[in-house]
Amino acid sequence: MLKFLQSMVMALLIGASAAAGAADEVERGTADEAVALVKKAIAFYKANGRDKLAAEINNRTPQFREKDLYLFMSPYAGGSVIAHGANAKLVGKSLGDLRDVDGVNFVQKFREIAASKEGKGWVDYKWPNAKTGALESKSTYVERVDDLYIACGTYKAK
Repeated sequence: MLKFLQSMVMALLIGASAAAGAADEVERGTADEAVALVKKAIAFYKANGRDKLAAEINNRTPQFREKDLYLFMSPYAGGSVIAHGANAKLVGKSLGDLRDVDGVNFVQKFREIAASKEGKGWVDYKWPNAKTGALESKSTYVERVDDLYIACGTYKAK
């Protein structure tokens, strides 16, 4: 499983060289917008439930996408991705051992934040930009709701 995920990340990185020039043209979401999108998803979850939120995220509906921002959702105690607004291939996959190019186990950090007393916070790592394919520094806001975390990250300009 880990080799599959690493291969997928590498494929995205290979495509990044062709998209590198487009990276500057993408309108970037801000940290405040990422937090607001997570809060909006939590409100939707509380009103409509897990399955409806997962469907909205997985179907990439405009209400949960803004600029280069998208949501993802997983159980914080471990398990498979329930919803991912940028890559449907990640849904149903367990990403607990996934590391970025610098060896950061960012999924484990997501879980640690969600399991913490406060249940929310930020994680920094590197990830391919969903709009351009370019590998970029990313900061993701994670917030726990029930047994899940819902997250949204911002790509940092070079």
